[in-house]
Amino acid sequence: MENNLQLLSGNEALALGAYHAGVQLAAAYPGTPSTEILENLSRFKDIYAEWSTNEKVAMEVAMGAAYTGARAMVSMKHVGLNVASDPFMAASITGIVGGLVVVCADDPQIHSSQNEQDNRHYARLAKVPMLEPGDSQDAYDLMGYAFDISENFDTPVLLRTTTRISHSKSVVDVNRTRAVKNQQPTFHYNVQKYVMLPVNALPRHALVEERMVKLADYVETFPMNQITRGSHDLGIVTSGVAYNYAREVFPDASFLRLAMTWPLPEKMIKEFADGVKRLIVIEELDPFLQDNIKAMGIKVSGKEFIPLVGELNTRIVGERSAGAGLLPESEKVEAMSPAPGLPRRPPLLCPGCPHTGIYFVLNSIGQRSRLLEKKDDGPQEPKLIITGDIGCYTLGALPPLNVLDTTACMGAGIGQALGMEKAGVKNRVVAVIGDSTFMHSGITGLVDAVYNDGHITILILDNRTTAMTGHQDHPGTGVSAQGQDTYAVDIEALVRGIGVRDVKVVNAFNLKEVRAGVRDSLDRPEVSVVIVRGNCAMLVRKRAHPRVIDAGKCDQCGICLRLGCPAIQSEDGQPFIEATLCAGDICTICEQLCPQKAISKSEDVA
Repeated sequence: MENNLQLLSGNEALALGAYHAGVQLAAAYPGTPSTEILENLSRFKDIYAEWSTNEKVAMEVAMGAAYTGARAMVSMKHVGLNVASDPFMAASITGIVGGLVVVCADDPQIHSSQNEQDNRHYARLAKVPMLEPGDSQDAYDLMGYAFDISENFDTPVLLRTTTRISHSKSVVDVNRTRAVKNQQPTFHYNVQKYVMLPVNALPRHALVEERMVKLADYVETFPMNQITRGSHDLGIVTSGVAYNYAREVFPDASFLRLAMTWPLPEKMIKEFADGVKRLIVIEELDPFLQDNIKAMGIKVSGKEFIPLVGELNTRIVGERSAGAGLLPESEKVEAMSPAPGLPRRPPLLCPGCPHTGIYFVLNSIGQRSRLLEKKDDGPQEPKLIITGDIGCYTLGALPPLNVLDTTACMGAGIGQALGMEKAGVKNRVVAVIGDSTFMHSGITGLVDAVYNDGHITILILDNRTTAMTGHQDHPGTGVSAQGQDTYAVDIEALVRGIGVRDVKVVNAFNLKEVRAGVRDSLDRPEVSVVIVRGNCAMLVRKRAHPRVIDAGKCDQCGICLRLGCPAIQSEDGQPFIEATLCAGDICTICEQLCPQKAISKSEDVA
């Protein structure tokens, strides 16, 4: 190749690195910050790429491919590995044949997640090797090593990245081309390896322990674990994006930069520690490296002054290091401030979002507005309990809609609703879940509710996409990850097949229909499902007739503002609709809602 240099994000580099390493199958469930990995891989038509129904299924699909000798990769965000942990742990003990690489994207600072768990612990728990890139070049290079390690040591490999690595771009020397093994993928009969009956699992566990001993020898010479000699006064052990911050703050220090962070190179670390007067670890989130280095009997510090919570940056590392006496105050790194005068952008549902109408109805039926009133009479009990889930619709928990009482993890809302009802709460309970999340992990909750004679209402908000992560397809859309038409799962037929007798499909943009459907279901002593169907506004390109407010008819009651639609704004108490934001004929919720009939359509916006 004449020009090998490309500007790539970490996710783009991981995808290209996997492709050049000969990956033949890739499976994933979309989740920020990992989504773009499979999106980029799906563009290569000489591999198979799929959006799986959830991360557990994705792991199992990749395991099956690896058992045949094919190179396979599965990618997910950090909480996705919780969902996939059962087959992930199983893959560790069975081993593989072809390479199996598990890419897990952690989210320090919780940019788009419900927690910031540190998934490095999964490598130690599963007893599998772990690699961590520090930039896009590392991400590209480590993919080649990951597949080789996986095959050479009969193990899945965990490649852990973080949000900053996933989404930041840097120049990558793309120094490889695609290399694929020539043999036809074939499954060979081996009950002792693949069938984990107790009689087979115990010997496999012994092999896993032997594997860790061999990996411990290998990591001592792993070429991407590198020592940079500087001042003997201070030695810093670090990995991932934290290396970049530490290097900027301590340009003269000695560094041990780890790209393979499990198992740790004990001899290398001890040799490095012996060459410096003071040893510290700079790492994000948990003291994973620090605690394991302490366990080697080495004196080391780090989390005594480096925060346990949130992302690091040069300012935080500099300030905390200065406070610990590692830097003079005069050498603290000053952080760049945001440009002044930028408006804050609160998280809101988009103009024309199909979730707006159902949330307004739930707010009204449940009299949710009173929960915001300050009272001195203790905890407030909602008239209508609404258990939520993960997706765009989670934003309905915020003002002015205020309609969600819980959000835990994918699919949890249905089980939580059933648990509350079975515990004996007096008020009706409604579970809200999106179409993609229902496919992901809501089906089993619905089965449980039917089987155990629940008396709850379940709202499936079907916007025909996985919207929050960038509009990926799922089994309900009938389009594959690689853009091929396939079979679409019929949600209504699926729900009826599970045993739900009261199933309604309502138009998300028809307030009367939505309100009638919800009220009827709430009155029924059984599991009721209302499928609230309306396309995501971001997928509808043709927009006509933005709505306008007739100031002469408007009495400034403010009901339209309670929708929380970004297109509906107010100036000096007078509501108005910003034509460039309004979804127009796609959504007429505000027009239906206005008691004074002051909202109507205008001419097309050029």
